[in-house]
Amino acid sequence: MSLMPTMIELLARARVDLRMGLPVVLNGDGVAALAIASESLSSQRLSDLRNLGAVSLALTARRAETLKALVYDDDIARIALPDSADLNWVQALADPADDLNSPMKGPFHCLRDGDAGLHRLAIALVKSARLLPAALLVSVTDASAFAAEHGLTLINQSAALPLLDQSSPLHPVAAARLPVEAAEAGRLHIFRPEDGNEEHYAIEIGRPDRNAPVLVRLHSACFTGDVLGSLKCDCGPQLRGALAQMGTEGAGVLLYLNQEGRGIGLANKMRAYSLQDQGFDTVEANHRLGFEDDERDFRLGSEILRKLGFTQVRLLTNNPKKITMMEQTGIKVTERVPLQVGENDFNRGYLATKASKSGHML
Repeated sequence: MSLMPTMIELLARARVDLRMGLPVVLNGDGVAALAIASESLSSQRLSDLRNLGAVSLALTARRAETLKALVYDDDIARIALPDSADLNWVQALADPADDLNSPMKGPFHCLRDGDAGLHRLAIALVKSARLLPAALLVSVTDASAFAAEHGLTLINQSAALPLLDQSSPLHPVAAARLPVEAAEAGRLHIFRPEDGNEEHYAIEIGRPDRNAPVLVRLHSACFTGDVLGSLKCDCGPQLRGALAQMGTEGAGVLLYLNQEGRGIGLANKMRAYSLQDQGFDTVEANHRLGFEDDERDFRLGSEILRKLGFTQVRLLTNNPKKITMMEQTGIKVTERVPLQVGENDFNRGYLATKASKSGHML
């Protein structure tokens, strides 16, 4: 029988648990730990963790750099939780909202001995749950027994890490004719990933020839720009401009990927906006939150194109990383089509940062 959950299904369960404030059990090579997201932590669960043993806090190197915490494990920092630390202290290390008012949060006892693998796995899981990239860990002796006793999700490190590093396979779910303003001949395709994350969409304009380069826009969801008409970015004008150009040409494919805020989620994007109000640019805000410049997975777009039968594209983009990704994943880019629309007084600095720090061709 195949009623037992697969590792993909266990990871989906773990993401939900972490968002709700439940811990998960991580099982490594000869080591095991209980892990919980700092953002969803409660005072009671912090007390429960302390009763199990010494607690450590895992942060990304980006966040540690802001806090002036020493990084001994390349991409993450491990901080021993002091006896005096309460819930507010833990969450202040995870969330930079109050950094300028209270910049001195140390001194920190940063750990350098022992394996950091489970801390790295905890950060990857918390990121995949669209939470702030910070987690508390405490060692346990028998992962399977502990998980069974407390009804917790058990994640095996060796099985989970490869799945977290790769794109989850996408499967077509439904498609139907959808007339849109840009073109009456529209068709919407829905693709669902195996890992339980958000669905992604392809809007097909007209009847593009599968044997010729198709005009394609790889567009990341932007609730504030696409729906609300935000002036802080150029996403809404890019979306409408791309569809209009496809309508004018009579054919094209717009890939709408649910990777809000460069892949960090809407809540974290709003945190980044709040930091921008304090004077930080887009990249600096992401780093202070503990994220990289861009956490999106553009490989999803290539997979959707292949499933739709396309192998060559004329790519509507200003982002050279999208071109590189397409080429590396077997989609030939025959032409880059510039898409320079939507500049205004509110987003001029944002666009300048995209050009200077992210290499966008503006």
